[in-house]
Amino acid sequence: MKTVRDVVRDPVATPVTDDPHAGTRERVARSILENGPSTAAALGARLGLTSAAVRRHLDTLLGDGMIEAREPRVHGQRGRGRPAKVFALTDAGRDAFEQAYDDLAVSAMRFLAETGGERLVGDFARRRVGELEERYRHLVGGAAPEERVTALANALSEDGYAASAQASPTGSGEQLCQHHCPVAHVAEQFPQLCEAETEVFARLLGTHVQRLATIAHGDGICTTHIPRGPALTMSDRTVTMTDEHTPEGISR
Repeated sequence: MKTVRDVVRDPVATPVTDDPHAGTRERVARSILENGPSTAAALGARLGLTSAAVRRHLDTLLGDGMIEAREPRVHGQRGRGRPAKVFALTDAGRDAFEQAYDDLAVSAMRFLAETGGERLVGDFARRRVGELEERYRHLVGGAAPEERVTALANALSEDGYAASAQASPTGSGEQLCQHHCPVAHVAEQFPQLCEAETEVFARLLGTHVQRLATIAHGDGICTTHIPRGPALTMSDRTVTMTDEHTPEGISR
């Protein structure tokens, strides 16, 4: 599997010394991975690079198919002038990052499934995301009801999920988008990880939620729909995911 370090060098296999800028381009790509779609100015400020240097690296990453330029999402009234483009990782760019522990993690999960059955895999998945739930509970629960999805997105971003909250295109609620998933390659084989995470979102937000897309399922981002409606009380927050709450093709 190619890594970002391989791709940001010359496409033909060449020694590291032939491209002294490969490490910086990897930092640019990783910053986009960890922080989500970013403007050239934001990348420069984040990495301490000049505007000209950032744009050179972005041009190379664009040419290699590692990133793509997008029009930024504008919330509210657009100001004067054309907004700066944002740069986001492509599927190829995300896949190129080293997945150092994927083989080991998949082997461990497979061992759990073979020795303890699917139920044990589900128990492990719920325990893993339960740690996130405990850390996020006061952050999300302490926010005003209308700000809880944003609070959850901010907490996920701090943990490298590059999450954002936005209004649903249908106007029926909000969408929680995760542009990066640290366990995507493992979750591809063990969707229990995605299912457990969805259950945690439902409990934290106090309402049922609906997964519309996942990176592990081959989609560009993980998208969770949070319908508009009255929040549940804390005693009602135990949620069991069923086929009614899960779109066809997400649960496997």
